[in-house]
Amino acid sequence: MPKLSDSVGFRRWLTGAALIVSPVFQLTATLVDPGTWGDDREVVSYGDNPALAQLQSALYHWSWIILPLAVVGLLHVLRKRAVVLGHIAGILTTLGFISISALLMGDPVEWYFGQHYAPDEATKMFDQVFDLPGVIFGFQMPWVFLGPVGLVLLMVALWRGGFMHWWVLVVGVVAWASPYVLDYGPLSLLWSGGNLVVLGYLGLKVLRMGDERWASYYPVSAPGRTTPDSYANTTA
Repeated sequence: MPKLSDSVGFRRWLTGAALIVSPVFQLTATLVDPGTWGDDREVVSYGDNPALAQLQSALYHWSWIILPLAVVGLLHVLRKRAVVLGHIAGILTTLGFISISALLMGDPVEWYFGQHYAPDEATKMFDQVFDLPGVIFGFQMPWVFLGPVGLVLLMVALWRGGFMHWWVLVVGVVAWASPYVLDYGPLSLLWSGGNLVVLGYLGLKVLRMGDERWASYYPVSAPGRTTPDSYANTTA
């Protein structure tokens, strides 16, 4: 791990590590989630195993908190090409996944209701809480859709910028679109597994590229233009 004072090495290492850790957390959450393998009613499956319900909720939360940090770091390679699209994608991804992570506070509510009330009553109570306008428009709509859309746009920008191959974009689209067409369950491994393939690939690419190539993405100053480094050199 580079030193904190090494701006090039540390930022590259942190970006690469975050791109790997985030999808690993998500895949682990899907594997331990009682809802993946049990009753499709989360008030039931969570109530049957509240310990794993809490674990998967925390793993999803930290996966989706780490991801925006990784995306912001990855925008570094789009300083020269696909800049506008990269900035738009970064904003959408950050807003979307922070909003999605906030919704995970609903998981403890579901397992608590599931342990103390009949399934139908627990579901009704949960819906009454999370169907409030403040919850819907403050945390859900349209924010929960921004994250996957932002990731797809980011992949397009990285492909157009020459940083990755087209197949990574295809895998990403399939993975991030799957939750909207498939029920949550064992098939959710397609979502989390594809997420790991795409982000893990990018993370390894960043870690292996070396400091010199990472630094090459910084824009070259125009002749006669004063930069922080040139100013420091003239006043040293």
